[in-house]
Amino acid sequence: MSSFFRTGAPLRPSILTLAIAATLQSGAAWAVDPFVLKDIRVEGLKRTDPGTVFASLPFRVGDSYNDDKGAAALRALFATGLFKDVRINIDGNDVVITIEERPIIANVSFVGLKEFDTEALSKSLKDVGIGEGKPFDRALADRAEQELKRQYLTRSLYGAEVTTTITPLERNRVNVSFNVTEGEPAKIAEVRILGSKVFSEGTLLGLLEQTSSGWLTWYTKTDRYSRTKLNADLETLRSYYMNRGYLEFAVTSTQVTISPDKQSISIAITVNEGQPYTVTGVKLEGEFLGREDDFRRLVLLRPGQPYQGEAVAQTTRAFTDLYGSFGYAFARVDSRPEIDRATGQVVVTFVAEPARRVYVRRVLIAGNNRTRDEVIRREFRQFESAWYDGRRIKASRDRVERLGYFKEVTIDTNEVAGAQDQVDVILTVEERPTGNIQVGAGYSSQQKLSFSGAIKQENVFGSGNYLGVEVNTSSVGRALVVSTVDPYFTVDGVSRALDVFYRTQKPINTLGEQFELVTHGGSIRFGVPFSEQDTVFFGAGYERTKLTTNQGLPLSYLLYGRAFGNNSLSLPLTIGWQRDSRDSIISPMVGKYQRINLEMSPAGDARYVRANLQYQHYIPITNKITLGLNSELGWGAGIGGKPYPIFKNFYAGGLGSVRVFEAGSLGPVDVTGSYSGGNRRINFNAELYLPVPGSGNDKTFRLFGFVDAGNVWAEHEKINLDTLKNGTSMLRASAGFGLSWVSPMGPLRLSYGVPLRKHPTDRIEKFQFQIGTAF
Repeated sequence: MSSFFRTGAPLRPSILTLAIAATLQSGAAWAVDPFVLKDIRVEGLKRTDPGTVFASLPFRVGDSYNDDKGAAALRALFATGLFKDVRINIDGNDVVITIEERPIIANVSFVGLKEFDTEALSKSLKDVGIGEGKPFDRALADRAEQELKRQYLTRSLYGAEVTTTITPLERNRVNVSFNVTEGEPAKIAEVRILGSKVFSEGTLLGLLEQTSSGWLTWYTKTDRYSRTKLNADLETLRSYYMNRGYLEFAVTSTQVTISPDKQSISIAITVNEGQPYTVTGVKLEGEFLGREDDFRRLVLLRPGQPYQGEAVAQTTRAFTDLYGSFGYAFARVDSRPEIDRATGQVVVTFVAEPARRVYVRRVLIAGNNRTRDEVIRREFRQFESAWYDGRRIKASRDRVERLGYFKEVTIDTNEVAGAQDQVDVILTVEERPTGNIQVGAGYSSQQKLSFSGAIKQENVFGSGNYLGVEVNTSSVGRALVVSTVDPYFTVDGVSRALDVFYRTQKPINTLGEQFELVTHGGSIRFGVPFSEQDTVFFGAGYERTKLTTNQGLPLSYLLYGRAFGNNSLSLPLTIGWQRDSRDSIISPMVGKYQRINLEMSPAGDARYVRANLQYQHYIPITNKITLGLNSELGWGAGIGGKPYPIFKNFYAGGLGSVRVFEAGSLGPVDVTGSYSGGNRRINFNAELYLPVPGSGNDKTFRLFGFVDAGNVWAEHEKINLDTLKNGTSMLRASAGFGLSWVSPMGPLRLSYGVPLRKHPTDRIEKFQFQIGTAF
């Protein structure tokens, strides 16, 4: 908001005007012979300290007074901004300065303000001199009024009216009130693209960020005109054509028309497509540090293919990045096309100049009002007083963005004044809320409503530490889990995670019996980074499990009690590996996530080994459409002559597994109708993310279609993926659609689907929702 008002010199009376006004006073100070001052008197002061006046005067008692010094005194006193009028009179050998003070602003208020934040706007006004306790200057108030009107124009509020009311108060004070009538924003009624022949107007309109009013534009606000967004749309059109060979494409005119009532806007864009060009050659010119072959491998243009502006831009960026990795922060790379219009051919020459090699003097961080500097700085791979390395700087930005604490992360490089071989690297972040409440629910005819929830804070007190409390009240079990993670337990980046939990596990059954497994314990894990993307985890835990006994106990639970007793102890050890190259944890568009986890309990009552593998891959189809793939495999077995414990079974069904099927309802069913999971699990998910119509390129608000498949199997069962024989062990599948939204409470996912492969005993939940992570 501080950019709303521009400061400038307040309007002051000209020196000529001051001189004329002064000469009209009795005992005029002008056109007098120089004389020696005997005394200086100041009259009219009420609030201002007399020292302020005397400090501004260019003369003192005993000095020689003349006309030039009088004019300089008037200029200096008006320049303080404290006085409405100043007069200088001569009384013998004395100078009498008569002051009329400006009124003091008692209060600044806004009436009718909705579009802007009042508190931030008041601060902006105070920074430029319009604030409580400051001298009132009508010129500044008028300038603030005009600037506020201009800012409303940027929000498409063309009918906004702003008037300033000045209310005098006692003791030479005033109230300043800005009265705003915002009106309704002007909506884009029509967007036309004229002159297009190769591509249809509908295709080109689909590329634009600004659109005419639609059913969702109340949320996206893409029907509000903005000159900045229009320029970006024109650049999008230009890129679209140039990527398809139309090197000389041009926007010949842009007409924006507003209706007389200032409520409707029409945009007409006229284009000249030109002719397509084919690349016949690529040349390199300039200084390539003796690595011309390395640079040539980065060229994306190929002879015989249509000219592609994006390929040229990517090649230029790749050249600049490679120069940056050698310390040349200001390398200049230009592309120079040599066009032959007669044949429709072009030769592209890349001209490069590395300029000078530089050091990084300082790494500066801005915008982190909550997150501590050290949380961001420890993710940096570019060090101060080291050679500038573009790849390390990019890796630093990516690591900070993957923290998930910020809406936006940008890096700028500024030259250091007076030092040609030094630069400052400035990383600017825009923070987002990192605490969220996760809620999940489902509905089925058998179990009715079930709920789960969690309170999580990814960045506790700005420390970068994680703290989470999970509560689950579903029909198949209850849980209370408290977790904390310190990602930098050591300065080398070794993380530490602590978990304390209390869980009750009760399988879905048809007899309504109240038997359950109660498990409590804790664990500690450490994560050791081996590369920028690879981390190895290891840890240990303590778990004690109790089986409550009632009639109608399922066979699997009965076998568990016979093997371990009603109370059992396990001491699991864990080791795992993780690689994460996703561009975002919350709403990834590209990258992979791979995880392997091995858990083994070699001592205690329950002895087992358990493995879990996961692979995710996000593939961008277009700049708006992404395909997400996820697969998980789980396997467990007993060791040391012990059977595999039931409380370590895998479960399937529900969000995060096979949607449409009720959570935990897949797998073998015994004679009591109990679903107790199994020691093997297979899970596949595919999601195609699409932009919500009318939302433009908003990646936080997307539609998705999904196909899920999976199941769990007990030790005595044979994994059956294809046939319907012994249908309870076959692979289940479902498909549907949903909505994904990164809401203020966290990522929200709604899904509705139907089963593709099911068994008559399966429990179906066609509608499910969750506030939490993907998959």
